[in-house]
Amino acid sequence: MTVPGITPPSCCRASGAMPKKDDDAKKPASETVPDQRWKLQVFYLCFYGFMTQVRPGESFITPYLLGPDKNFTQTEVTNVITPVLTYSYMAMLVPIFLLTDYLRYKPVLVLQSLSHISIWLLLVLGTSVLAMQLMEFFYGVTMAARIAYSSYIFSLVTPSRYQRMASYSRSAVLLGVFTSSVLGQLCITLGGVSFLTLNYVSLGFVSFGLILTLFLERPQRSLFFNRPEGAGDGAAPTELDKMAREDGGGGTRGWREAALCRMLREVGALAGQPQLRLWSLWWVFNSAGYYLMLYYVQILWNEIYPATENRRVYNGGVDAASTLLGAGASFAAGYVKIRWTLWSELVIGVVTAFQAGLLLLMNTTSNIWLCYAAYVLFRGSYQFLVPVAIFQIATSLSKELCALVFGVNTFFATVLKTIITIIVADKRGLGLSVHPQFYVYFGYFTLLAVVYLLSAVGVGIRYSRRKQAAELALAKELCQLPAEVPAQEKSLEAGAVQA
Repeated sequence: MTVPGITPPSCCRASGAMPKKDDDAKKPASETVPDQRWKLQVFYLCFYGFMTQVRPGESFITPYLLGPDKNFTQTEVTNVITPVLTYSYMAMLVPIFLLTDYLRYKPVLVLQSLSHISIWLLLVLGTSVLAMQLMEFFYGVTMAARIAYSSYIFSLVTPSRYQRMASYSRSAVLLGVFTSSVLGQLCITLGGVSFLTLNYVSLGFVSFGLILTLFLERPQRSLFFNRPEGAGDGAAPTELDKMAREDGGGGTRGWREAALCRMLREVGALAGQPQLRLWSLWWVFNSAGYYLMLYYVQILWNEIYPATENRRVYNGGVDAASTLLGAGASFAAGYVKIRWTLWSELVIGVVTAFQAGLLLLMNTTSNIWLCYAAYVLFRGSYQFLVPVAIFQIATSLSKELCALVFGVNTFFATVLKTIITIIVADKRGLGLSVHPQFYVYFGYFTLLAVVYLLSAVGVGIRYSRRKQAAELALAKELCQLPAEVPAQEKSLEAGAVQA
């Protein structure tokens, strides 16, 4: 995701212009590809991203599991089936992150498509709790594999086009999610389609997605493991290339392993930067709470409004509205012009407090429409801060360090999410039902809001003291000027008398 209206980070900008003859001779392969070819590749990737998101049954999985089709109990879905998603995601995140780069994207995208097919085969054919747990496992695989699509685009285009192409690919995904949600809701409400039939339709779409995956071109290079030798492609040397030269040019595999270790250490050293540390902590703590809410909110809806007719379940429409608001909020964030070094803590604190209030409203209301509205606003407020966090983190980092920072942040968020799931939701822990869980999430966001707002007060006090000190120093300088002028005049008069 990129921030509309904001200049790309320096690490993602094209290098300075060179003479045309040298530029043509030294351009990497991706730049010498005929214009129409790379444009077609990007268009196909965006089309692929759109189509793989069209899964109209996805918004209705929970009512499908709780309904007469599968007839699982709410306790089974809440405390036995759903927690597997979090565990699977944590277990697969790091291996898939590394395999995505090592295998150059396409094999991981094929794995994601096969996992999607497995999900809907199990939803259609599975009848046991174990089958549904396996379904959640494959769901975790698909979530971990999203990194392959979001990073694939960078192997197709030059650095000068990164921001625009990333926004195209992200827009294609959001449009696919919106279309999928609307299609599912129309089928349920107007077409009277059953949840089972809708899952068969989703199975057809994900099978088509697998076919599209097979026609993706496998890139020849990637960010870490498949870099061209040295900087021989004419591109600006990357963080890995610089570290390779510093390591004395040992074996290719050796220097890459050493460079990656050094980059990880450098990521630890970067934690001292206030803005990077703040927004990384926001990414870890707030995204963990956000996704926990997302995993269990459909169970809450079913608790508040146990619809007896499928056509009265409006999950698809709510998902479509939240996707639309989230896209608009992300776009609007690019036009917010404030001093983030001064106001970041306050903005995060206010948004987090607002989200805590929405969680309390969702958990205490008996009006399903009010609960829907609170959910839409919650997602929109989170999506508003995501592009800000991305830009604040990425603005001072190289492309490789940026990827590592986001990978580390996501990993820690997943670990935190897993710990909370084990304690709160899993039957081996407290095994809380959905309403007590949402009280826990409300308390979690309230605690975060208090910490952020106290930090904002601290930042304000420090800023005020620095400002007062600067004003006092300026006042002292101004007070000294009148005393110096007469002294200078007296010395001039004395000189005149002597003359």
